[in-house]
Amino acid sequence: MLGRIISVSVAVAVLSLAVLLSTTTPTTIGPLGILIVFILMYITALGVLTFLISGGSRLIVRISRSFTVKRPFRPLTLGRAYYFSSVIALAPVMFIGLQSVGEVGFYDVALVVMFVTIACVYIARRS
Repeated sequence: MLGRIISVSVAVAVLSLAVLLSTTTPTTIGPLGILIVFILMYITALGVLTFLISGGSRLIVRISRSFTVKRPFRPLTLGRAYYFSSVIALAPVMFIGLQSVGEVGFYDVALVVMFVTIACVYIARRS
């Protein structure tokens, strides 16, 4: 059920984003419209990353079955992959937001990477 919800929300977000980007400009859409564009980009990245992380986890488990003997790896559930991707999908949106107010320097990249790393460690420990 979660997979269907994510798939439908990504499809709606991509279509809405395509319509918004092809029919408006940043000056005509206003601040609320720009916020909506960022939210739609986040939803799109969230859905794509969820399925990539889940599929990558299943692929790694399949490949590692021939190497592990005692305790084989288990693939991530779609819910857990969703938790990780909800944090990781925020990074590109943060970079675009940082780029819109100025240059993205080394310290900006380091801070975003640190934020994502700490959040992923927190998710891994809590779930």
